Amino acid sequence: MADYDRRGSGGSSYNPKKRRYNREDDDYDRRGPRRRYDAPPHVRVRKQLIAIAENPMRPWHEEVAAIATLFTDNWDDELLRGNFVDLVLQLAVEQPLKTPFTAAVVLVANATRPEVVDLLLVKLAALVEQKIGSGEWRDVKLYLKLLGCLQGCLEGEGVFPVLEELFSRAVDLQTASSEDTIGTEIVKIILLTLPYVMVAAPGQWAQKAADLMEKTEIIASEPHALQALIEPYHPEADEENPPQSQSLIGLLQTQLQSEANNGWALSCLPRPWEFPLSDVEQRSKLNDAAKHALPAITIPETVVAGPRPLFPEVYFSVYANQEVESVPPLTTAAASLIRDVLVDTINVLAFNRNITARHLIDLDCYFAPRTFAPRATPFDKIRDIEPPKSTWKPEDVAVDAVFSQLFLLPNAEHKLVYYHSVLTEACKLAPAAIAPSLGRAIRYLYRNSPRMDLELVSRFIDWFAHHLSNFGFTWKWAEWVDDVYLSDAHPRKALIAGALDKEIRLSFAQRIKNTLPEPYKDMISPDKEKDVPDFKFANDDTPFAAEGREIASLLKRKAPDEEIETVIQRIQSLAIDREIDALVASTDVFVTCVLHVGSKSLSHVLAAIERTKDRLADAGAASDAARGQIIAATMAYWSAHPGVALSIIEKLLNYSILTPATVINWALVSRAGNTRGEALATAYVYEMVFNTVVKVTGRVRQLVTKPAEPDADASEETETRDREIKAMRALFAAIEDALASWASASKDEMIEASEGRSLCRGGGRGG
Repeated sequence: MADYDRRGSGGSSYNPKKRRYNREDDDYDRRGPRRRYDAPPHVRVRKQLIAIAENPMRPWHEEVAAIATLFTDNWDDELLRGNFVDLVLQLAVEQPLKTPFTAAVVLVANATRPEVVDLLLVKLAALVEQKIGSGEWRDVKLYLKLLGCLQGCLEGEGVFPVLEELFSRAVDLQTASSEDTIGTEIVKIILLTLPYVMVAAPGQWAQKAADLMEKTEIIASEPHALQALIEPYHPEADEENPPQSQSLIGLLQTQLQSEANNGWALSCLPRPWEFPLSDVEQRSKLNDAAKHALPAITIPETVVAGPRPLFPEVYFSVYANQEVESVPPLTTAAASLIRDVLVDTINVLAFNRNITARHLIDLDCYFAPRTFAPRATPFDKIRDIEPPKSTWKPEDVAVDAVFSQLFLLPNAEHKLVYYHSVLTEACKLAPAAIAPSLGRAIRYLYRNSPRMDLELVSRFIDWFAHHLSNFGFTWKWAEWVDDVYLSDAHPRKALIAGALDKEIRLSFAQRIKNTLPEPYKDMISPDKEKDVPDFKFANDDTPFAAEGREIASLLKRKAPDEEIETVIQRIQSLAIDREIDALVASTDVFVTCVLHVGSKSLSHVLAAIERTKDRLADAGAASDAARGQIIAATMAYWSAHPGVALSIIEKLLNYSILTPATVINWALVSRAGNTRGEALATAYVYEMVFNTVVKVTGRVRQLVTKPAEPDADASEETETRDREIKAMRALFAAIEDALASWASASKDEMIEASEGRSLCRGGGRGG
């Protein structure tokens, strides 16, 4: 009403012409043209340099020339000069795929403003020296790669003296110890730098490269003493001389030797500094550009391993032995060079899985044209591609690189869930391209699971279940339906069972059951569909049923410990009358009741354990058998949901109610014996052993790396550390002895011994 009044009274103020005019010119903006805003040069250069090579529709040489021209035209901007140099160095270690392109910008700028190269080399040499001193070898490799791309504008031998000095350190290290890993890492860095030097200055350094490779062959061709520890596959029972996986540096040495014999073609590497023949002026400027001396880089006499543990590496691929090559074959240097830069990208960009996935999807933008087949080409169509066109699928190459890190032994660089998330994001960004590649990878891993390292099988199960959970738990289970009828101890049947268990942990049994073909449904027992397990003492036929119900009732109403102790004494008396171990029987009843009272959720069971931890600790301290029964009762109660049981056992370890040795003994001796060895094939038994070992080794690592406190007693700290190390070694020996017994004929003796100790005959022991 107020708006109406402001327009004037009555209808006399209505002007139809005015309203008609407003309607006709509704889109007319009377404010005049908006003033154009141009970002400062340093902002524009930064934006363009960060996004370099990302647009597949723009020729590289045009993009490189445009950025270099923008930079040199604004040379007087001091902020621009400093930012440009720092950004080139930052991109070298954060986005390794773009190093040749940023180097090309520097080379083109050098033709007009050679001072920029001097500024860059001073900082770059200092960084290389610093990173070598601190043992940050990946950064050393990435900075040397940038130097290699700048070889064409360096005076004298350029980067070769640095590589030769590094090699001399590698020789010293290898001579001192055959188990040295720093030397092999240095040789890998040298071999991965050479290709970039050769493409940056073609035809000039063939002899120097040949001389250096002749030296590196001494180290690269020798199998490393630790390679057996990182072998992803183990021989089948009937294989007498199984082939070993290819050592990464040995493979690289052979590939580069082949490239040298072929004139260092290196057809996969980009050369963005090469301009078309028609651009005579720019080509002439580049040829006549100034040369620069590389500042001295001092390499210490003693080099260190650095913050990241170093191990020899093998080449792992989930697309090996295909009828059509969808990834670069191991005979070409492209296999190692592309894998190396993708692995660096994945591990360096761990703080942003979305950007990592985007770079993997766009990887064909960063390599020479025609290196890959067109994106999203179906695998069936790859067969129809005729030479010389490439059959390498960029999606396969990207997925292969992620799996190489997910399955890296002994440890992946980052948490495994990061690699899970990269594959998930890539699948969301390009489902039509990535999903078929993942499907073929899954089938390869499943086929080879019987001979795969057990830890890698466990990682595969975890990833497979996690990945399916992100996409509605859908998979073509019908392909593996024949394996459902195999023995439970068969590796493939055990893998299926482990994957279904992990899926149920991430969802619930009925939902997973609805995604499966009929033959699989029997693998999900009715007990898995229950929210809370059955309380065995609700059945009067169970020994000590009345006492069990009474203790559960006392625990629910938080009765004093004295009342519970009375019932415990009664159970022990009855057990003695039945010639059963009294401690074991009472422990079984009490633990089962505690778990039943806390069965609503993990927080409930933790609260129940917290209230009863003193009695549980006393029971565990009474005898080894009682400690073992705590585990047996927990696994029996949560037998349908072993993941819950494992979480509870981990908490009991934290409370020191259980010891690591007890867990190992129960899993590898008692449980394995009761099931005549079949338990060793179950995923949760491996998970239990693995989690326990990780906990123990983590504790020791924490003590070893802990800095000395000023007021602490040094002798006491040393004694604690030595005691923990001794206990860890004893645990390893127990695992070795138990598994060696199962691997040899003496496993029958273990079964008999375990059956002799079993309380199942008396009805008091579950598990």
